[in-house]
Amino acid sequence: MYLIVTRSFPPEVGGMQNLMWGLANSISKYYLTKVFADYQENHQEFDGKVSFSIERIRGTKLLRKYRKAYLINDFIKKNKKIECIIADHWKSLELIKSNQKKICLIHSKEINHNKGSRLNNRVLNVLNRVDHIISNSEYTKNLAIKNGVNSEKIIVINPGVYPAKLIDKKILDKADNLLKNKKPRLITVSRLDKRKNHEKIIMALRNLKQIYPDIIYTCIGYGEEEENIKKLVKELNLEEQVLFLRDISQDLKNALVAKSNIFVMPSIVYKKSVEGFGIAYIEAAQYGIPSIGGKDGGAADAIINYKTGLIVDGNNLDAVYSAINKLLDENKFIEFGKAAKENSANFHWDKVIQKYIKILN
Repeated sequence: MYLIVTRSFPPEVGGMQNLMWGLANSISKYYLTKVFADYQENHQEFDGKVSFSIERIRGTKLLRKYRKAYLINDFIKKNKKIECIIADHWKSLELIKSNQKKICLIHSKEINHNKGSRLNNRVLNVLNRVDHIISNSEYTKNLAIKNGVNSEKIIVINPGVYPAKLIDKKILDKADNLLKNKKPRLITVSRLDKRKNHEKIIMALRNLKQIYPDIIYTCIGYGEEEENIKKLVKELNLEEQVLFLRDISQDLKNALVAKSNIFVMPSIVYKKSVEGFGIAYIEAAQYGIPSIGGKDGGAADAIINYKTGLIVDGNNLDAVYSAINKLLDENKFIEFGKAAKENSANFHWDKVIQKYIKILN
């Protein structure tokens, strides 16, 4: 049996939730699998449809951590055929007492603590005692090594995606109606926070508007920077060029991506926060949409520079503007988009899981 211990799992929505669902679901096709996950409202319907066991742990954040560890440790004592414990985060393993094989995933922000600090010491105490560490990108691997993690334990396995589903024509038509036949079309799907760097995209849009009067930028998501971003749009008189959307269906989100020309997310490092990988680039690529990503972080694992998109310095406004203009010039985004779609197949879970199986065996 393989245990998966995670704080993030569906039906809660998010990138980590999708990653841990894809991993658990894919592993369960090869091995007996049990998941220990945090409690979510209305989880019963979701849990009832899966082919493996999910145990949900209730409680406030602090109490849940200790209760979850107690239940996992008790389960391990009573079940002698556990082959491996796989965790989403170093904190998920901190209180687990077992000599069984352990694998911990790392993503970037959660290990980005100053060397020698109390948090860094806690991270190292866990990671340097596991058997394998799965890094989501080369960037995260190098960050871990810089912060004192044993390099010999780290293996890079990029997150997986499931093949994109066909989008219903009615949903595609709805996306077209929202975009009001404006072109060219830029899009970002992410939290509205400093790291995602919407500000630079909007500032570049002011100049792009002079070349492409009918340009439109679709901004899907919400977050602490939402009001600041909307204020900037108003100040630059770009209300007609920017479409803000939130709380829309996944199908409509996919349709808007598919109907766009370029996915733009030139992420930067903000305080301790950094883009460890960027699964959104791959999700866009599945619909034949090339991406512009930032050089700070793991975007280079998801985007092949000058082939499936462009990697730029997100702190440099001219670089962001030039990258967008370069892909729009003579519709180069079409050629890049074809390459992006072809490359996205390398990230399908049926291929990614084989890399995990090599380690598990």
